[in-house]
Amino acid sequence: MSVILVPLVVLAAWREHDDRDDGGRGYFALILALEAMMIGVFAATDVFLFYVFFEAMLIPVYFMIGRYGRGADRAKAAMKFLLYSLAGGLIMLVAVIGVYVIGGTFLWTELTDPGGALAAVDPATARWLFLGFFIAFAIKAPMWPVHTWLPSAAGSSSPGTAVLLVGVLDKVGTYGMLRYCLEMFPAAVSWFVWPVVALSLVSIFYGAILAIGQSDMMRLVAYTSVSHFGFITLGIFALTEQAQAGAALYMVNHGFATGALFLIVGFLIARRGSARIEDYGGVQKVAPKLAGVFLIAGLAGLALPGLAPFVSEFLVFVGVYAFSPVPAVIAALGVVLAALYILWMYQRTMTGPTPEKLSALPDLSGRETWAVAPLIALIIAFGVYPQPLLNVINPAVERTVEAPADEVAVADGDAEGDEE
Repeated sequence: MSVILVPLVVLAAWREHDDRDDGGRGYFALILALEAMMIGVFAATDVFLFYVFFEAMLIPVYFMIGRYGRGADRAKAAMKFLLYSLAGGLIMLVAVIGVYVIGGTFLWTELTDPGGALAAVDPATARWLFLGFFIAFAIKAPMWPVHTWLPSAAGSSSPGTAVLLVGVLDKVGTYGMLRYCLEMFPAAVSWFVWPVVALSLVSIFYGAILAIGQSDMMRLVAYTSVSHFGFITLGIFALTEQAQAGAALYMVNHGFATGALFLIVGFLIARRGSARIEDYGGVQKVAPKLAGVFLIAGLAGLALPGLAPFVSEFLVFVGVYAFSPVPAVIAALGVVLAALYILWMYQRTMTGPTPEKLSALPDLSGRETWAVAPLIALIIAFGVYPQPLLNVINPAVERTVEAPADEVAVADGDAEGDEE
């Protein structure tokens, strides 16, 4: 997903920063630096190396928002993003040091060994170490209530930066939960399953409700991501194979769908010079191709059957229902809110009478079409046939879910024994 989105962002933003002193060369250099660090995060098999890349990613993103963002508040938004992320990173650093002191190594394979020193640590220490990693990942994800940096950062970013910020960078948080929280601290997971499930449900509804009330399209899409990440974390901590497979698939599909939506919103902003919904209307009459891809990306955001996010969301619901019917039913109500914020935004921007200022609005250019077409194609292709992705995801999920699920079962059994 990372290596697909970066070239498309470069193509979409090719002329976006021509008015800068450097002609935008610094922006593209920052994108390439960020890509290298993102690949380093996902490829790291050493916990300390993972932490180094986890923190180093902040540097290019800070400048991409603060220097190459939009609006008068971009410097403030960049600083807020940096402070939130640094706070989470410092908490995780304490946990990383604790893991090394106990486990005697930073190697992930040895730290996840069932016969290793970390597996034998006392339960209270394991819970604190789990919490140190989880807080950092929850900030990055972003989960309620540590999500407030995202709408500001995405709303003040250029569209290309927002694509990488929400499409890839935030996935480091949910990836970290799967790879590090669940696999290094399976004994501690049983203590945190229900609190995380509750926070996930709050994120789903909070993000959706705030999205409905937004007048800025960039902030609206950012708040929808808070809601979507609620589904992802809910699937991760349901601790069933279907739910975790759906969560991992959701991470990929969300990157493509939200990436497409941010790029299309960026095309609109470049034409009109405004991100406010009220400044648009009747766009489909003058730019039918732009309105068409906007509709497909929007419908993917509400998980319409036949588009890629539907498969992942369905797997999450099935897996969560197997874990417990109550959170599955509550989360399903969030889909109704998703339909509201997506369809209402489309209706207000694309339908109705066309304002005079938009009468000469150009349709998608060739470069813009090439930037967004691959994402639309992937959304449709993986909506019809997601099996290639699931073939990669399922074996990893089977290994990831086994130990935490066993620990939760033991904890539940002990609780029932105490009641008897």
